[in-house]
Amino acid sequence: MNRPDIQLARMHWHEALAGMSHDRFLFVDESGAKTNMTRLYGRAPRGTRVNDYVPNGRWQTTTMIAAVGRNGPQAPWVLDGPMDGDAFLIWVQNVLAPTLETNDIVIMDNLSVHKNTQARAVIEATGAAVWDLPAYSPDLNPIEKMWSKMKSHLRKAKARDPESLCVAIGEALAQVSMQDIKNWFASCGYSLS
Repeated sequence: MNRPDIQLARMHWHEALAGMSHDRFLFVDESGAKTNMTRLYGRAPRGTRVNDYVPNGRWQTTTMIAAVGRNGPQAPWVLDGPMDGDAFLIWVQNVLAPTLETNDIVIMDNLSVHKNTQARAVIEATGAAVWDLPAYSPDLNPIEKMWSKMKSHLRKAKARDPESLCVAIGEALAQVSMQDIKNWFASCGYSLS
């Protein structure tokens, strides 16, 4: 982003991280999965076409939410439908907070549900801090790369009903390795020991 305010915020972000251990960082984000997901690309012998289809009609949308940090994917949760402030609070209270340790730093993007003051208070009550990423900075968020890998698996799985989609989400999450996470952190400018 070329806006001066965004560039300044990103500069301050990097200054705040200087000399700090990134092992305490937990990046939180949501992503969507649908029962109509299909691979976008394929390979075929030269001169032939790859044929596939995308289901027509009604499909189910599911929201996935998790954190990612030094312990790998953490506090995964699947929600039928979109994320809102109430659902985010329930996730923080019942799924994320029990996994947090004192001095963890929970980092979120600028999605409006992440501004939920009750959810932030629950996080801070565990002894963790809440930080906001600079606006327009998905390149600073390693969990975006996790969702990309998982969605690739979900497209291959072609889960066509909510139950098989949840199974496929679990399988996709199991494919995320600690080496993946270290690489994703490094590509975003962070290091895990």
